[in-house]
Amino acid sequence: MQNSVVLILDFGGQYSQLIARRVREANVYCEILPYNYSLDKIKAKNPKGIILSGGPSSVFEENAPKCNDELFKMGIPVLGICYGGQLMAQVFGGTVSRADTREYGRTELNILHNDGIFKSIDDDIKCLMSHTNFIGEAPENFVVTAKTSSCPVAAMKSIDGKLVAVQFHPEVEHTERGRDILANFLYNVCEITPDWDMGDFAKETIANIKEEIGDKRAICALSGGVDSAVAAVMVHKAIGSNLICIFVDHGLLRKNEGDQVEEVFRDKFNLNLIRVNAQERFLTKLKGVVDPEKKRKIIGEEFIRVFEEEKAKLKSQYDNIDFLVQGTIYPDVIESGTDKADVIKSHHNVGGLPEDVDFKLVEPLRSLFKDEVRSVGNKLNIPDEIVQRQPFPGPGLAIRVLGEITPEKLKIVREADWIFREEIRKAGLNRSIWQYFAALPNIKTVGVMGDERTHTHTIALRAVTSSDGMTSEWARIPFEVLDKISREIVNNVENVNRVVYDITSKPPATIEWE
Repeated sequence: MQNSVVLILDFGGQYSQLIARRVREANVYCEILPYNYSLDKIKAKNPKGIILSGGPSSVFEENAPKCNDELFKMGIPVLGICYGGQLMAQVFGGTVSRADTREYGRTELNILHNDGIFKSIDDDIKCLMSHTNFIGEAPENFVVTAKTSSCPVAAMKSIDGKLVAVQFHPEVEHTERGRDILANFLYNVCEITPDWDMGDFAKETIANIKEEIGDKRAICALSGGVDSAVAAVMVHKAIGSNLICIFVDHGLLRKNEGDQVEEVFRDKFNLNLIRVNAQERFLTKLKGVVDPEKKRKIIGEEFIRVFEEEKAKLKSQYDNIDFLVQGTIYPDVIESGTDKADVIKSHHNVGGLPEDVDFKLVEPLRSLFKDEVRSVGNKLNIPDEIVQRQPFPGPGLAIRVLGEITPEKLKIVREADWIFREEIRKAGLNRSIWQYFAALPNIKTVGVMGDERTHTHTIALRAVTSSDGMTSEWARIPFEVLDKISREIVNNVENVNRVVYDITSKPPATIEWE
């Protein structure tokens, strides 16, 4: 699809996804792959450059993760970051040393050569270091291009300039000119012309969908969220009336959300929409279930079963319904795990799918981050009210009601969430906060209401700022706004006597509580 691709080999670093974001911000397409991805498969992708991520391992460990050494002989540029840089040094005979103490934080970087990745960066800069080991001596035929007071080889390059290693993290905000350093690698070292454009992506993807589906029909799993909405519009542009959108109301939606979804997509977008009211079905399946992974997998399987049943009902009217369209995006794929990566949580449309799916999946947004999906939505002229809608998980309130799900708990969290979102909107904070919602922890606390002792539910509020959902900071909502939200919830939501605010970032937490 795109003219150039950069591959990021992931050694388990906490910033691997952030590297990908920075590369794409430079209008260059990239993919994250396991560190031991097959060399033949790497060659088949014909990358213009490769980036080796950082990671928690030590190159001295017996089973330290390593890529194929032949990677460095492919003749294409390679950038090693932190662990990736140490691995490069070790492969070529350099010295990797153990630090007496772990170096973490902003450090003065003394740039020795203003070319390659440091082109047009004339002054010393502050960079983020995060390591226990470091490159003590550069290999033969490598040149040291930067150092710090405690790290003699903070950056190095091969004589021909194609192999580059840095001990610091250029991808993080704490590194000054970090974006410029990565852009220099992409543009000057890899000689890539930036061609990753959302408009072109949309046109090419629509054309590919049209070719793949042809004159057959597809069912779209439409939730009303940003991802499924953009996916639906793209496929609708490709195959028109051959797309049948199915909106499953599983009883786990926010207040009034089912009616809103139906109104927007049937009346405004003129899509062929079928609404399936399956509230009782899902709640019955979830009865007594407390484990969040089981919840996700049950919901994922039930979604598929509903689509299969609707397909069977439609057979008398249509034929060739072979495809299922989903709004899967890249963070869903990453968090659901790969063969070599841990599962953070199974997404109902990735890790939660049953093995015997009776559809060919069409996932036009699978390679995109959330902000890129919004950009595609803008290119497709989807109304701002949809494109800018805050994320809502496929399992819905099932993962915002901790523990067993009951109608009473769902009612409580719906009402509290409604008040929270309304007060955020009234305060004019709805555009500056990435995601905000109420959750119902599985705890009850003692309170006093009307001079009487109470022992009832606590509501937890969660609000974060982010660009793509891979990392986030807790939102600094003004105290007076939080105070009003708390009072409104306690005064208006039955069986709630306490409100708490989650001030944990991602990592170490995830955005959702389950």
